[in-house]
Amino acid sequence: MPIIINLDVMLAKRKMKSKELAEKIGITTANLSILKSGKAKAIRFSTLEAICEALECQPSDILEYQP
Repeated sequence: MPIIINLDVMLAKRKMKSKELAEKIGITTANLSILKSGKAKAIRFSTLEAICEALECQPSDILEYQP
């Protein structure tokens, strides 16, 4: 898949656990895990916005395109 999810990188930079992020943005840890693994087929803009707000980052810090 040409879209790479760098959520683990941002979590490590912010020294935050997946469980903590999931609680902050209001999704289950299972759904966050699916997103982190790149197996998600879609992401809501509201979820992306919540992740960016919680991690104090830009969408481009999380999503990367590689042809």
